[in-house]
Amino acid sequence: MAQRLMSMLLCAAAALSIGPANAAGQCAARADIVKALGENFHESEAGRGLINPNVVLEVFVSEQGSWTVLASDTKGQSCILSVGEGWDSPTIRAALPGA
Repeated sequence: MAQRLMSMLLCAAAALSIGPANAAGQCAARADIVKALGENFHESEAGRGLINPNVVLEVFVSEQGSWTVLASDTKGQSCILSVGEGWDSPTIRAALPGA
């Protein structure tokens, strides 16, 4: 888990060098974070919900069970809220390509 978190933080840092960041240090352009999640962790979007009219909560998961939660705003900026391993959900598993 600690290795995954460190990898995700490094991934976010790489994305930060491409796009603007805020003070949280784990934010970047949504497209950059989504690309990094796919390339580095094979995660794809499995679900989303509105936090408010300007922010969407997104969950990305991989077939291996790693997961990332993002908050994305209407301007295309995303922040990583949490990462982890061991995701288990028949609904989300069914939404994954190849599942």
